[in-house]
Amino acid sequence: MKLLQNKTVLITGASRGIGKGIATVFAEHGANVVFTYSSSVDAANALETELQAIGVQAKGYQSNAADFEQAQELVENVLADFNTIDVLINNAGITKDNLLMRISEEDFDKVIEVNLKSVFNLTKAVQRTMLKQRHGSIINMSSVVGVKGNAGQSNYAASKAGIIGFSKSVALELGSRNIRCNVIAPGFIETEMTAKLSEEVVAGWRAGIPLKRGGTPNDVANACVFLASDLSSYITGQVINLDGGMLT
Repeated sequence: MKLLQNKTVLITGASRGIGKGIATVFAEHGANVVFTYSSSVDAANALETELQAIGVQAKGYQSNAADFEQAQELVENVLADFNTIDVLINNAGITKDNLLMRISEEDFDKVIEVNLKSVFNLTKAVQRTMLKQRHGSIINMSSVVGVKGNAGQSNYAASKAGIIGFSKSVALELGSRNIRCNVIAPGFIETEMTAKLSEEVVAGWRAGIPLKRGGTPNDVANACVFLASDLSSYITGQVINLDGGMLT
């Protein structure tokens, strides 16, 4: 059963990792997929081809989600090409981890800009369209670190906690127009980035998770499908900890 047939989804930061996993699963559920990337042109072109081969419309746009004007322009271009945006997934994010005493002002500002301001930029950019349509689902990617904090990640935790407060406020503002806004807070998800960690470190992470495994991009994607589809039509303003039980 294709839960997202004929819906158009916009995903930021989708040329690899979790974003790519979301794009693929959404295409398999019949959604037309629009995604952004910053610099990975080859990876973006390859993903576009893969998604089109599934049988949906797909297009990648090189756009910096942290730039307000670029976000506005992106949405205008997407609407010109696809006519509608039914689902927005704010997935773009970076880390610049360090102890507070070593974090530079530049590293703090950059993480807030890319992780948090991008969510404001894109949500504001799609709002008018969703208000006009009187429907929409906005899914913002936070982290368990935004829920509980983590030593050495005060900048990242601040950005991801900010996403939760922002999302709950948007849910209250836009609920009367049938626009829902929810948050997914992933835990340890195994991607190309975590593949660079030693097997010993990864084993240590897995041992501390009740389900005894790291999550996959597909695990995150499936939760996004639920929140994007009509199966979750009465759910808004919520945070789903997708962490194998880490915060239980």
